[in-house]
Amino acid sequence: MKSAATIRPGRGDYFARIRENMSKQKNWKLGLTIFAGKMIGLFLVLLAMSTLTGIVGIPASAAAPTYTPMETNLVNSINTVWTLVAAFLVFGMQAGFVMLEAGFARKTETVNVLIECVLDTAICGISFWAIGYAFMFSEGNGFIGQHWFFLQGAPPLYGTTGIALLAHWIFQFAFADTASTITSGAMIGRTSFRGDILYSIVVTALIYPIIGHWAWGPDGFLATMGSKGNFLPQLGQPFRDFAGSTVVHTIGGVVSLAGAIILGPRIGRVFLRD
Repeated sequence: MKSAATIRPGRGDYFARIRENMSKQKNWKLGLTIFAGKMIGLFLVLLAMSTLTGIVGIPASAAAPTYTPMETNLVNSINTVWTLVAAFLVFGMQAGFVMLEAGFARKTETVNVLIECVLDTAICGISFWAIGYAFMFSEGNGFIGQHWFFLQGAPPLYGTTGIALLAHWIFQFAFADTASTITSGAMIGRTSFRGDILYSIVVTALIYPIIGHWAWGPDGFLATMGSKGNFLPQLGQPFRDFAGSTVVHTIGGVVSLAGAIILGPRIGRVFLRD
């Protein structure tokens, strides 16, 4: 007979607990209060932005400077070097993720976590090189890119940035790996090694690149939002992602939440409420 500590709660228990919490009036009041506070805060921020813009005014845009070919090459080289430095810093963050996950895991899972994170980076690199980068950054339609698979046919520079395309690929691969690592950290001890590898491939080859194309792709419907003939032209502004908070961390967080809900708590994990 299994002890209470080794019995995994059934999925019906989770839904029953959700229904119980939703039926409590105090929980509704708390949720509505938090939501109202968020809306008030958003309104105040928008009001401040509108007021300050009216007071300060928007200066007329200056004419774009012109550069000689030598100056252009110098600027492009500096931008490429900085992109690579930023990519290496993100990879350093990956090492921190590995240590964090290993620290949260139980002793019996530490080796599995370390090996999984190393292989995750390698496999993510292959999948992002093969199809992920093409789906995310090549031209196609508003939902998905359709060229540059295996980086074939890609130009030496990315768009009008002047940055070497391979440097741009390394930088973006680091973020794709980050999205996958966020997912793995949320499901430590609840998936097999094979499962870890499979969802890493799916995240970096399909989920992250396709959604990322919407916001960062050259013709993504969010990237071109607000312009004439595109999504919501009346806004007059495109979607702006701040430091990957939407494209990277929201995708990783939502996938992690879905996985955690489906898998449930670790076997042997006991909560005070149980």
